[in-house]
Amino acid sequence: MYQEDIQAESAFGFDGNWKDFARIAVPNLLLTIVTLGIYRFWATTRERQYLWSHTRFVDERLEWTGTGKELFVGFLLVMLLFAIPVFGIQFVSQALILRGYELAGAVLGILPILAIFYLTGVARFRALRYRLSRTRWRGIRGGSDDQGLGYGVSYMWKTIVGYLPLGLAIPWSMTSLWNERWSKMSFGPHRFDADADSGNVFARFLLFYLSPFVFFIGAIIAGVTGALAGFGFGSEQFAQWGAVAIGVALVLFFYIGLGIIAVAYYAKFYREAVGSTHWKDLHFGFEASTMDWIKLIVVDALIVVLTLGLGFIFLSYRHWKFMVTHLEAGGDILLDELTQSTTATSRHGEGLLDAFDIGAF
Repeated sequence: MYQEDIQAESAFGFDGNWKDFARIAVPNLLLTIVTLGIYRFWATTRERQYLWSHTRFVDERLEWTGTGKELFVGFLLVMLLFAIPVFGIQFVSQALILRGYELAGAVLGILPILAIFYLTGVARFRALRYRLSRTRWRGIRGGSDDQGLGYGVSYMWKTIVGYLPLGLAIPWSMTSLWNERWSKMSFGPHRFDADADSGNVFARFLLFYLSPFVFFIGAIIAGVTGALAGFGFGSEQFAQWGAVAIGVALVLFFYIGLGIIAVAYYAKFYREAVGSTHWKDLHFGFEASTMDWIKLIVVDALIVVLTLGLGFIFLSYRHWKFMVTHLEAGGDILLDELTQSTTATSRHGEGLLDAFDIGAF
């Protein structure tokens, strides 16, 4: 058997160029505008074909085999099977309330909310399954025989449980859902396995969780101290300037400081989640630091602002390149054991994911 020894630092590579990507992204934008948004399904396919074809894993490039038609059909199915019934239920709910059946109308009105919550989980699962099934490496693909219906239930109750104890179980919810989703996927003949531990990210989450309370207490103490000092010096103006400074500090904290702490938590979570994921004898890693994530977000914002929004078309390129260049893998692959996946392939694309606008790339 031929065994490939994969080194972490050289497993993944990306050689795309933003100028080449622009030749795809700009016409995509124009055609999407002209067709009133319909072309965006084919635009997504063209972008993925470019990004996948310029991505290398070990000795082979990836290939995207999905089509715009699949994505379009998936979107139409959501509109027919989900959106129209939801609008119908809401209409009936309002009619019941107007006729004096407030309780029945309120109960019926909750159903669409629960349905959206449940289907968001199903959408996340099926989007991953679809993308693995349309990705080719050395001629093999991935996927899952699971329909994701059970994952939708898990997504609901685990998310709710995560928030119940004042949000302190959110790290458990996130890592548990990651483990469940990836452990039901496979690529070729081998299944993925994930065992992310929420305990490894809880300290970083606790920093994010407690920082507003610590900051507020500190601001109150500083405000009281400043006021007393100002009046002690007989300067009411001094106290007023101190209050202004505290107000500015609060704004900066919520829009910058708290955001940075949230990014620090997510960076730690992603390193833990990816690092706990395995494929047969391969182990993965993701080494982007908090500063790497901050640079990505800041430059994204600058590109969009300075181009008056037009730079948005390059974000998918930047995000894909960021993920690939920081992704690592190590271990051994027995290439002779790699056979085609036997998992079923869905006949349509990411309709639910597209409808909820929660796609990753």
